[in-house]
Amino acid sequence: MRKTYSFQAEGRHPDRVLEAVKHDIRKYLKRERRRDLPEGADFWDFDCRIGADKDSAEGVLLSALIARVDAIAKGGATEAYVEVLARAAQRPPRPEGWVSKHEAALAALDESGSDGEDASDDNAQEARP
Repeated sequence: MRKTYSFQAEGRHPDRVLEAVKHDIRKYLKRERRRDLPEGADFWDFDCRIGADKDSAEGVLLSALIARVDAIAKGGATEAYVEVLARAAQRPPRPEGWVSKHEAALAALDESGSDGEDASDDNAQEARP
């Protein structure tokens, strides 16, 4: 998607126009992620550029794209050039011995000796006199 968005529309509040621009970008991303991946690809990666116009557009990370749209609009610009190109990519393999944070937390619980034996006692109600 290569598009120049205007932040001014007659009869519309500028904040609503900005929200419509961000919605259009998110909608494009969702549509591209739904496409079938080619053989050997794990996910859709996006190459993004944004600027006041096509010549001044700079590459940004996808996670920073919406924030940059906000920054350009708050800076007083009347329009912004947004370029988002989808490409199939493959994640690199994880290094040998890599452990996720979740697995590390579970291993730490096991090492501390908490085997969950008193879990049934916690749920038991005390007898009333």
